[in-house]
Amino acid sequence: MPIPTLLIYDDRFLAHGVDWHPENAARLEAVSRHLRSRGLWQRMASLPFDAASDEQLAWLHTEEYIEEIRAVCAGGGFEIAPDTPVSQTSFEAAALAAGGCIAAVEAILDGASSTALCLVRPPGHHALPDRGHGFCLFNNAALAAEAALRQGLERMAILDFDLHHGDGTQEMFYHRGDVMYCSVHEHPLFPMTGGLDEVGIDAGTASTVNVPLPAGAGDGHYAEVFGRIFIPVLGKYRPQLIIVSAGYDTHHADPIGHMNMTARGFYDLVAQIAGAASVLCEGKVCIVLEGGYDHDALAAGVENTLSALWGEPGLDAEPAPAVHPQVLRRVDEALRNAVEVHGERLRL
Repeated sequence: MPIPTLLIYDDRFLAHGVDWHPENAARLEAVSRHLRSRGLWQRMASLPFDAASDEQLAWLHTEEYIEEIRAVCAGGGFEIAPDTPVSQTSFEAAALAAGGCIAAVEAILDGASSTALCLVRPPGHHALPDRGHGFCLFNNAALAAEAALRQGLERMAILDFDLHHGDGTQEMFYHRGDVMYCSVHEHPLFPMTGGLDEVGIDAGTASTVNVPLPAGAGDGHYAEVFGRIFIPVLGKYRPQLIIVSAGYDTHHADPIGHMNMTARGFYDLVAQIAGAASVLCEGKVCIVLEGGYDHDALAAGVENTLSALWGEPGLDAEPAPAVHPQVLRRVDEALRNAVEVHGERLRL
């Protein structure tokens, strides 16, 4: 019988933030309730973990920033950015989220399982070395990748299919060649980074791969990005473990985004990742939750993520709404251009 997927979750994640904000505790409650009702929660193995220490957070964040977040939260909370409120318990939740993701990759490397699902909040991929914004405090996926490198790995990959570009993750590894960062995201949209020409510098040259797509992209477009760009890139880079910044805000029902994906689309992306991982890195995949603000769509997306990881049939999704032909033409043109540019630059 296969070793079950490791589960990273703690009720203390629910204490972060404020109820009126889109990134609120009800997101995780909806996912937990759904997975339990479907019998999927019970099939995973809960992994004990601790909060990331200041030393671990300082692998990628400045000591001044860590102290700033601690002080703001200790003072009762405020906004660390106009879009990112924190509460008195937010530092604990954010350090715990980072610690959970670190523990997940360390357990994978120790042979406890080949896969992990990190149901954490606050999310992380917008967290910069010295600043939090975009609902993010500490960069969970990036810190997990750094932990794996400190355990002796030489090549990591982070695949990001969140609605938004992970500007924090990109900045942390932009000059390095030991972490390949691949992001497909809506553009133009916050944080207005992640252009085709952002490819890395110094040792990190060609280790950043961005695919910005206009509003209206759907399942087929995202599947093509992975099939024609990201998976071939991974094949050349040969990562020893893959971390996925999994955002489900590209779903057509999401209140923040303008994309047109369905739960079936998330299944297809994760199936491609799992297939590549089985060839490249003995199936080692760590899923880290990022965005997703329609609770039903988020829960269905996470279910289909697990189903794809396990090689089981996923939920059949309702068809996405029709998109105007002119919108589709813009998306198709942007995708063709990305395939051409990256194909020539990376010799895919």
